Amino acid sequence: MSLNSVNTNMGAMVALQSLNRTNEALNVTQKRISTGLRVNDAKDDGAAFAVAQAVRADVAGLSAANEQLGGVKGILDTSLSGLTKVSETMVKVRETLVRLADDTLNADQRAQYESQYTALQTQITNFIDDATYNGRTLLATAAPGGDITTTRNESGTTYSITAVDGAGTLIVAAAPTDAAGAQAALADGGDFDTVQTAIGNALNTFGSDARYIDSQISYNKDKADSLEAGLGALIDADLAKESARLQSLQIRQQLGTQALSIANQAPQTLLSLFR
Repeated sequence: MSLNSVNTNMGAMVALQSLNRTNEALNVTQKRISTGLRVNDAKDDGAAFAVAQAVRADVAGLSAANEQLGGVKGILDTSLSGLTKVSETMVKVRETLVRLADDTLNADQRAQYESQYTALQTQITNFIDDATYNGRTLLATAAPGGDITTTRNESGTTYSITAVDGAGTLIVAAAPTDAAGAQAALADGGDFDTVQTAIGNALNTFGSDARYIDSQISYNKDKADSLEAGLGALIDADLAKESARLQSLQIRQQLGTQALSIANQAPQTLLSLFR
């Protein structure tokens, strides 16, 4: 084909193709700069986008798991607060029982100590009843209490916490009516010893559960941060590089427009020779 053809302007065609490629590259760069992402959708990089979506799902799952664990942490912390107050009150209960174990008390003194003991028993009951968070408690085995099973990670793996029968095992019996009854309560295997042991076991168990929940929440946060860092390395755009490329492409676009304009004038110059 003749380069001087008036039917086909090869120079303009080449200039137009080059300008179109420049415009396409410019659109890609502008998209990356405006979103901050190298991979915005499957059209940019299907494999990388698929991986990114899977990682995003994992991060969302970890966030959801931590929200659920946060609720369980509230229940545990509230139960531990109630148990701690119960344990502190048991110190006073023992003091009162030791006084009631004295056979030299007269009737009025015994009645006063029995009244004090009953008041302490009521306090313990109230502490247990009030240890609820969002309508749930671990200090009862029946509603609103009961065992708790919660999700701990993005895979839906569960962690279970066993509730205790607070009314049945954590509350001392009624005030003893004589010294022998108080002495029996204080003896090994007696009511006070049994309740004190149950309270200690519950404190130990719930304390361990609380430490685990705190550790799991912290681990989930660290894992989510690591996943997001990896996601960024996979799909984030290098803005410094893209900014430099944007300037280069803008110059190429200007030059390409000028080249196309010059090429389009060539046939007119050729035609003028025949006038």
